[in-house]
Amino acid sequence: MKHVCDLLNIRNPIIQGGMGNISNAPLAAAVSEAGGLGTIGAGTMAPHELESIIVETKERTDRPFAVNVAIKVTPYLEETIDLILKHEVPVVSLSAGNPAPLIPVLKEHGRKIITVTASVKQAVKAEQAGADVIVAEGYEAAGINSNLELTTMTLIPQIVDAVQVPVLAAGGIGDGRGLASVLALGASGVQMGTRLIATQEAPFHEAYKRTLLEAKENDTMIVGRSVGRVRRVMNTPYSKKLLDYEKTGVPLEKFNEMTSEDYHKIGAIEGRLDEGFINGGQVSGLVSDIPSVAELIDMMMNDAASRIQQLHENFNSNYVK
Repeated sequence: MKHVCDLLNIRNPIIQGGMGNISNAPLAAAVSEAGGLGTIGAGTMAPHELESIIVETKERTDRPFAVNVAIKVTPYLEETIDLILKHEVPVVSLSAGNPAPLIPVLKEHGRKIITVTASVKQAVKAEQAGADVIVAEGYEAAGINSNLELTTMTLIPQIVDAVQVPVLAAGGIGDGRGLASVLALGASGVQMGTRLIATQEAPFHEAYKRTLLEAKENDTMIVGRSVGRVRRVMNTPYSKKLLDYEKTGVPLEKFNEMTSEDYHKIGAIEGRLDEGFINGGQVSGLVSDIPSVAELIDMMMNDAASRIQQLHENFNSNYVK
């Protein structure tokens, strides 16, 4: 845990997921200010939009933050990398594509590289390519997921055994219990997305936050299996519409159009849940309040430490002879 904090120059081993296209400076800066690593998800943002968010984030915090680059998603890959170098963003998160061609260029300029993976094979290749940190993401997570649909609980220990660099767990984690559990599995920390949406600094529509607050354990759903584009979203009128279209044999092109970032913004930013979707992980069933980011991270760290200590004491008293 300390190693990954030293590596990324953060106090707490908690990083923000990319949240492509709805990323913003207030939330990213708040996570960094609270001792974690805030992240801007470039998604399909035009260069001028991304640059504006990077500049605002730097104005809000002097702590390290990251930019997530979804390699196969962005139509502005070269421009995005140029902006990262121009503005001296210290950490780069790479996902949704082969990171190997980008890593040497970024490391030549002193950037720390996080890669998001969904299998042991991907993790090993990322380490061989020069990744400094690997995020192992189970399909409990929100948004676009791997077709492999491996769970966090099974994925983390296998990847930890297969690589030497620090591993962060993603998918299904939103409190101190989750942090403690993945530390026990060998992870060095966590990446969170859904839980950070339900915070005071997250400037998303109240309908989004209310949906998370009211969610039960089965209020997320998977769309896109029929076209090989697995995505976990909250169960909303628009998401149900997507499933109905899938049952009619919707072509991939039409599905991609209906799950484009335009419809994501309609749901997440404008709150029109009958006209746009909102991503959400299975951890949404655990969301019961809307704290500040600092309060959330402090609660997680303190609770994880307390639970680990309690387990240690209970184990020693009951099992160690």
